[in-house]
Amino acid sequence: MKSSERPVIGNLSNLKVVNAGSVIAGPFLCELLAEQGADVIEVESTRVPDMYRMYAPDAFSVDRRNQRFMTLNIPTSEGHEVLFDLCRWGDLLVEVSKGGTWEKWGLTDEVLWRANPKLVIVHISGFGQNGDPKYVRRASFDSIGQAFSGFMAVNGMPEPDPPYGVKPFTADFITGLMGAWAALAAVIGARESGVGESIDVSQFESMARIQGATMADGLNRGVQPPRIGNLDLVGACKGSQRCKDGWIWISVGGFGPVKKMVEFFGLQDDPDFEGVYQSITRDHPERARKFNEKLEPWCAAHTIEEVDGVMSQMGVACSPIMTYDRILENSHWQARQDVVEWDDPLAGKRVRGIGMLPKFKNRPSELIRGGEPYDYDTRDILDDLGYDEASIDELYEKGVLKAGQ
Repeated sequence: MKSSERPVIGNLSNLKVVNAGSVIAGPFLCELLAEQGADVIEVESTRVPDMYRMYAPDAFSVDRRNQRFMTLNIPTSEGHEVLFDLCRWGDLLVEVSKGGTWEKWGLTDEVLWRANPKLVIVHISGFGQNGDPKYVRRASFDSIGQAFSGFMAVNGMPEPDPPYGVKPFTADFITGLMGAWAALAAVIGARESGVGESIDVSQFESMARIQGATMADGLNRGVQPPRIGNLDLVGACKGSQRCKDGWIWISVGGFGPVKKMVEFFGLQDDPDFEGVYQSITRDHPERARKFNEKLEPWCAAHTIEEVDGVMSQMGVACSPIMTYDRILENSHWQARQDVVEWDDPLAGKRVRGIGMLPKFKNRPSELIRGGEPYDYDTRDILDDLGYDEASIDELYEKGVLKAGQ
């Protein structure tokens, strides 16, 4: 697909992005932009394809929607020149590697800005581009970001059970979201000032940023909260309640809903339930014990649908713990068209995936295409950049480009 063949959609149709990342964090950043109309080119290594291709083709098709695909051996001298042409074309470059990798290749920010002074560069890594040298070059995956950030230490069942990482790929996707807002802020700044920007997005810092009051207490008061599984930090109810046919989550909170629940379970005249309170908390152990002794067996004796109906009618925040089969059957998911389908040549079938989110009213995101095979658009992209067929053939012969299988 050539750039001129792309339909104009969304709010970002005048944004051009070079996606030199792989797997999840960087490509997810670019995927969000592509869904809003940005022209995103994923540049895959000639040594190994994007690691995300090792998952089922359905996953690649969903998480690389609307992007174009080319191959390039970036570290070579000829690869540098093609990359510089891409940078001249683009507004934003996103790369994912260990800290300092691009500098080692001779591709510092300053070198890239010679090609395009307005270029916004997003570096995504596990530990950042600078700091203690023994950390900067360390490998990282989703679980490493959770562990080093302190996020994993507060998740899991109490000792002696181990801490656990939150699935699926939480650190990767959060890092992509952090990078996305930063990239757009920098693009606005570059267009207003004429000066590019370089953004250092680390996985562990992204996960540190979302810990809120938990980290604030730890840093200011030396409080390391014990791991408490699904329990709320102050609430005494389990949250996840077993029903006759599965699980539901009930958030016991808010003065009005809690009062109705107390009355529903016939506890309103019990002295332990006097006064004004907005939750059932662990600092009132008798109240908590009596309430849970009513709630848990009542849920176990009813179906998810019955519990959900009664609780939601009382204004209690609750939800079935949705499995994927329940999602496909759910009326609200269907009404909001949150699962979409398309014919995908990579998967060789119709593919289902999460829809375009968030939802824009005036210039909505649209599905142009799914993820495509390796090297699918290389010739079209280089033709857009002004390369003739002979030059492209020569780059393939030298191994600067690599044909798909």
